[in-house]
Amino acid sequence: MNVPPPSAPSQSGSLSGFLKKHDFIIRRLHSLSGLVPVGAYMCVHLVTNSSLNGGPAVFQNAVFAIHSLPFLPVIEWTFIFLPILFHAIVGVWIARSGQSNLRNYRFTSNKRYWAQRMTGYIAFAFIFTHVLHLHGWFHWDWWLGFVEPLGMAQFRPYNAASSLAEAMKSLGFVWPLFYLVGVLACVFHLANGIWTAGITWGVWVSPSAQKRASVACSIFGVLLGLAGLSSLAAVSRTDPATAKAIEDQMYKVRVDGHMIQPNEHKRSDGHHTGSSDPSHNGTVSANEPK
Repeated sequence: MNVPPPSAPSQSGSLSGFLKKHDFIIRRLHSLSGLVPVGAYMCVHLVTNSSLNGGPAVFQNAVFAIHSLPFLPVIEWTFIFLPILFHAIVGVWIARSGQSNLRNYRFTSNKRYWAQRMTGYIAFAFIFTHVLHLHGWFHWDWWLGFVEPLGMAQFRPYNAASSLAEAMKSLGFVWPLFYLVGVLACVFHLANGIWTAGITWGVWVSPSAQKRASVACSIFGVLLGLAGLSSLAAVSRTDPATAKAIEDQMYKVRVDGHMIQPNEHKRSDGHHTGSSDPSHNGTVSANEPK
């Protein structure tokens, strides 16, 4: 009797086997990456955006400070892009491999587990679209020439408040509503994720400790959510023309004072296509307030 040779494992099966074999360490790294650097970056990001409540000049100063950082693309990819991709990909795998008992056991913890999965999906879609809307994913001229006419890649770091306001108002209530849902989903996902991470890492084990931690995480979520909502409100109050006049004056002062290098790509009046600006590269800047 001839026995057929065993078939080679599929690529998807090999990946699934790898994830299952290293399940413990992968889940711990996923939990840690959600706190640092992804969660920490989100806090800085939302708080920085809320500085727009102080006016276009305050917000523009924050952007100038960010763009003065050396090796910015390296920082972005090492501490922002790659950790977000890792956290998102592993998070989807965990969510798809897990089972919620919401229908059978309507306990608060299980509802939070279900909400964590749902807000994770929403946050992933939001961040994906958000970066496209304001930064276009990539800064190659040929790519920007394609996405900008579609209303994408609208943010200009040296005209921060004015370009952000114009981008948010371009489709009426659509973008503000999209950002409202996305920001709240991200905030809940982080605040609830901190609570679950504390359980995962054994920081709060007893029911009483978990209850106290739940209150603390809820307060944190409310405060961070208010920071995000206040930035959306500030954008809605911003007059693009007035803000641009302030930003252009600040840009001129810094260029004349040799504090920054001229870069028309980062201004609303700049033209991407056919530019030979050596400072322009193909990387999106995630550190720009959005």
